[in-house]
Amino acid sequence: QVRLVESGGGLVEAGGSLTLSCAVFRGTFDTYSLGWFRQAPGKEREFVAHLAWSGTSTYYADSVKGRFTISRDNAINTVYLQMTRLKPEDTAVYSCAAAPRDSFSGQYSQPRAYSYWGRGTQVTVSS
Repeated sequence: QVRLVESGGGLVEAGGSLTLSCAVFRGTFDTYSLGWFRQAPGKEREFVAHLAWSGTSTYYADSVKGRFTISRDNAINTVYLQMTRLKPEDTAVYSCAAAPRDSFSGQYSQPRAYSYWGRGTQVTVSS
């Protein structure tokens, strides 16, 4: 069973930085396209960032473009989300997701395109 475990969340002041990690256990990490999503209280889950399995393509939500960076380390089966210039509206539970290359629809911003999910880590940005 593939398992994803996020870490690195916490409380940070507006303008600060935080880096989230997501370790993937089992499966074939280097064939997974990876995504980060977030969900704030009372809101729907929203797409944050995507990194293709090949590592050559990245996509970001407009709200985080230029501030967040997604990356991966295939040697340790981990995907990262580096977040800078954080804003109070970035407050949410952040979850990572993985999509096997062979079954990925290409709809990187849609949660249904991903097969495996972590439980999430809380990020709170104070004003």
